[in-house]
Amino acid sequence: MEAAEQVALVTGGAKGIGLAIAKRLVKQGMTVVINAHREPSAEAWAEIQAGNPKLSYLVGSVADEAEAETMIAAVMTKFGRLDVLVNNAGITRDKLLSRMSAADFNAVIQTNLVGAFNMTKHAMKVMQKQRSGNIVNLASISGLNGNIGQANYAASKAGLIGLTKTAAKEGALRGIRCNAVAPGMIATAMTDKLSDRIKTEITKQIPLHRFGEADEVAQTVAFLISNPYITGQVITVDGGLTI
Repeated sequence: MEAAEQVALVTGGAKGIGLAIAKRLVKQGMTVVINAHREPSAEAWAEIQAGNPKLSYLVGSVADEAEAETMIAAVMTKFGRLDVLVNNAGITRDKLLSRMSAADFNAVIQTNLVGAFNMTKHAMKVMQKQRSGNIVNLASISGLNGNIGQANYAASKAGLIGLTKTAAKEGALRGIRCNAVAPGMIATAMTDKLSDRIKTEITKQIPLHRFGEADEVAQTVAFLISNPYITGQVITVDGGLTI
């Protein structure tokens, strides 16, 4: 690996938006490690890695601080540097607030928000020594506007926006930038579960009249990483849904 080659770690990178981000960063010349909470099958990994020899993976739970620290250490042991962290790992446990269990609320907060905190904390220690680094958090328009049935998810993503802005201010002292991307309705396995009727109703509310593609989110992440004068920002990728 050439000394100038950047190394990126993408959490929740085995599918959907996370995988699209990983592949986009590989195209931009980075070595990319994707994190998943369980080891993919040989067949699944062969499909993920096809044509992307600079992709590797780490198994671990971002919600567990010890495992988060171990993952950062593993990247450093193998590559000797960490230039980019993309906090994409996330889960949903949707239900109306009055019917939501504390367990479901806490599970989403633990993965989506505490998980990003765990990864950012230990990545920043490395990046501070390097005096450079880039962190991009995957928020959501739910974190900006709330959403029926997603009190836990919206709270986690709103918290992630606050974490982003604080990390940007603290990180700037050592050349570390931190931004967030807030996707709207993106065509993924998660939105595939919606009925055709609901998809049609949502599409009517989107000025661009379609769901976004995972790579359109990935392009925005890549842009934020590449522009050295952007930090502390939240960029929506939602087809105009929140304008």
